[in-house]
Amino acid sequence: MKIAVEGCCHGELDKIYETIAFLEKKEEVKVELLLCCGDFQAVRNEGDMKCMAVPAKYKTMQTFYKYYSGEKKAPILTVFIGGNHEASNHLQELAYGGWVAPNIYYLGYAGVIRYKGVRIGGASGIFKSHDYRRGHHEFPPYNPDTLRSVYHIRNIEVFKLKQIQMPIDIFMSHDWPRGIYRHGSTGELLRKKKFLRQEVESNTLGSPAAEELLAHLQPNYWFSAHLHVKFAAVMQHPPKANAAPRVTKFLSLDKCLPHREFLQIVDVQERPGSSEGLEYDPEWLAILKSTNSLQRTTPHPWNPPENNGLHERWDFRPSEAAMMKVIEALSGDLTIPENFSQTVPLYDPNRPNNHLPPSCSTNPQTTELCATLGLTDLYAHVCQGGDEEGGRMMQAGDEDDDEEGSGDELSEYPTDTSGMSSSINPDEITIEDEWEEEEGEEKEVVMGEEKGEEEEVVKGDKPPVGGVNTPSRMVLPLPKSSPSLSNIMDLPPPSHSTPAERHSQSAADREEHCDEDEGDGDGDVSAMRVLKRSSDEIETPGSKSTTPKIKRRNQVIYTAVDDEEGED
Repeated sequence: MKIAVEGCCHGELDKIYETIAFLEKKEEVKVELLLCCGDFQAVRNEGDMKCMAVPAKYKTMQTFYKYYSGEKKAPILTVFIGGNHEASNHLQELAYGGWVAPNIYYLGYAGVIRYKGVRIGGASGIFKSHDYRRGHHEFPPYNPDTLRSVYHIRNIEVFKLKQIQMPIDIFMSHDWPRGIYRHGSTGELLRKKKFLRQEVESNTLGSPAAEELLAHLQPNYWFSAHLHVKFAAVMQHPPKANAAPRVTKFLSLDKCLPHREFLQIVDVQERPGSSEGLEYDPEWLAILKSTNSLQRTTPHPWNPPENNGLHERWDFRPSEAAMMKVIEALSGDLTIPENFSQTVPLYDPNRPNNHLPPSCSTNPQTTELCATLGLTDLYAHVCQGGDEEGGRMMQAGDEDDDEEGSGDELSEYPTDTSGMSSSINPDEITIEDEWEEEEGEEKEVVMGEEKGEEEEVVKGDKPPVGGVNTPSRMVLPLPKSSPSLSNIMDLPPPSHSTPAERHSQSAADREEHCDEDEGDGDGDVSAMRVLKRSSDEIETPGSKSTTPKIKRRNQVIYTAVDDEEGED
């Protein structure tokens, strides 16, 4: 089946769907699923815009509200994760995932679902060490600090994902796993984004939490966005025990703008006999149920339990019996119900209401799931002022009672790296990083031109001059034999665990790697061609180029600390 992968969405749903429709018609293919890697901007009304961390001039309704109100329906089943430019109050309603509009599904703070037997996981937000150990304590109306901390990933989500043992086919994160640039053409990346050199050389570019998850999950594919650049890499994981070594194909994509590499088509091998719609994943639901008592809704620092003699339980990997109990709770039906409902006033473009306050309401989807599985509705809990005395939702008899000690204790995770990042802090790139024309400046070089190929682009609804070259297809490996839950899960058996940390490459090795072609060693990735959308700008008179000349606006933001963010 064909899956489309989008980088940063930034509310451009209409343009993304139009581009996919053009490709389907031109190439006579059918895209069955769209995956968006964050900055989705599910803004429903004016109140939601007040919950989005973007400059005031970018606080526009865009097009999502049409899909929320029912004016339009997504023509392709869409699954997305959160980034760092979101209507956070909306996404907080769906901490465990849910429909934000008909046919558009959010994975939650972290989540795993299945589509036609393919396991798709993701983690929302970006990494910031100073918020990593806190609970999900933010709620509207946000102050300047919580407006940003609300989209920072927390250690509890990483801990949950590290309980997964069955292989993942596809995983999504907004920011990159730290160090992934060593497994692709680092030189090409730095030619496109020169300001990243300091972070690459100091190994502080990307998320250490995502790096840890990549080493543990070892998915077939890992898709990201955030840095507004297309970059591919192939990571060979070290073999564990008697299992065959696994390989992850990494791809980051740009945002939906003219002449940007923002969309990739992937061929995925579906599993025979699987359901046609989205399904819950039993292993993930069992993990949510077993770790429910560990969740926090206060800003007090906290560390997950580990095997250090201080905790009665530290292993929350679900057993087959635990997964079967979850399936029984769902009456044997894993299909995700299409139970979307509107929870806020609709936006009326003819009667805008700029005084509408941000909403802080529970969502029936979350309420229903929590009641079925015995989970805590985090948003309802924090909005009601819960956890005032210790930031806890621990069940009676839990051994981790020393909250004060937990706050002073260093995290057992190497991902809590306060002060590790240097001055630039690229993981807070904002949507101000647009491209404009500038006389005398060299135009952006697109991948096709570098390879001496003619690159065609899609321009709105108008057909391009020479037609579209469909991106090369990257095919996931066929599934392995099914485990004991084969009638329900239809998944490969567990074949890996968290591998040992790999040694960093030497400077000489990195320099040698910089000269390699992108995706070297993997024909599928090196052959990638990415669909782009053309611009409506008019060419400068006298110019012979068909591509507008462009520049980086606000280049100074890449050479200094973003004071507003208060970076590490």
